[in-house]
Amino acid sequence: MHASTNNKTSSLDIAREVFEIELESIKQVIDALGDEFEQAVEEVLKVKGRVVVTGMGKSGHVGAKIAATLASTGTPSFFVHPAEMGHGDLGMLKADDLVLALSFSGNTEELRKVLPAIKKRSLPLIAITGGKESSLASFADIVLHTPISQEACPLDLAPTSSTTVALVMGDALAVALMKRRDFKKEDFAQSHPLGALGRSFVQVEQIMRKEAIPSVEADADMKAILREINSKKFGFTTVVGQANKVIGTITDGDLRRAQTNYGADSFNKKAQDIMSSNPKIISPEALAITAAEIMKEYRISSLVVVDNDSKALGIIDLKDMLAEGFVI
Repeated sequence: MHASTNNKTSSLDIAREVFEIELESIKQVIDALGDEFEQAVEEVLKVKGRVVVTGMGKSGHVGAKIAATLASTGTPSFFVHPAEMGHGDLGMLKADDLVLALSFSGNTEELRKVLPAIKKRSLPLIAITGGKESSLASFADIVLHTPISQEACPLDLAPTSSTTVALVMGDALAVALMKRRDFKKEDFAQSHPLGALGRSFVQVEQIMRKEAIPSVEADADMKAILREINSKKFGFTTVVGQANKVIGTITDGDLRRAQTNYGADSFNKKAQDIMSSNPKIISPEALAITAAEIMKEYRISSLVVVDNDSKALGIIDLKDMLAEGFVI
């Protein structure tokens, strides 16, 4: 049986109306936002333990997402169902934890029943709720108020606008904490090791070769240069100067250019005479994807990894990048 479209609002119009209602709800929460948000950020920053997120029903689903976002952005966090909390999972809470509780009404029965036990443990309690005068608000140390005029649900029953603003509040809290902690891409990589996302944040030091780094001194002769390139099988060698600092590289291309420029006399030249003095280098903390971009831009197959003193730590090679799933 096909649904009739006569005298009916189109699905596209309905979708636009939902977006408008939920956008308006977010604007309401922005207007209600005050110093309590700053207080919440400071409170979380002081916590030595974990942020324990709890909520019932749809608020619980939102809470689980907030916990996951916090955990992946530098704030140790996990979700506990309030009903399970009342049946033994309170034991998961430690003395140095903080509780973040979600309930739009603030009077959800399962949550309300465990609030006294949470407060008895003297744990800081932050509430995300639309009920500023609710049971949850009365127990909370800090209330992040999320008022809305209406749910996007046409019956004004299914949590829609209310869960959206709660989710946005959680995201705002996570992002504020990230910035206060000076959380970087490299930090993000530590908790996202797998899949395409993980590869995007793999650091150079994780895949570089640390053994058998090709190296000759600045006054090495052609015979020594060729021996080093052939034995290490990277197709090039580094050239080191005082204190073993990398001052250049010699590639197959440099050898060909030396032959063209000097002819037979090229065999009398030293490493410093034929090397490229501005080699492409990279730090071990850099992202491997950055190394891939450099290789692609300059059409090279290897990069020298150096420390802050320009000493070679390893080689990151095209073959290793491909083996790790990077597309060059």
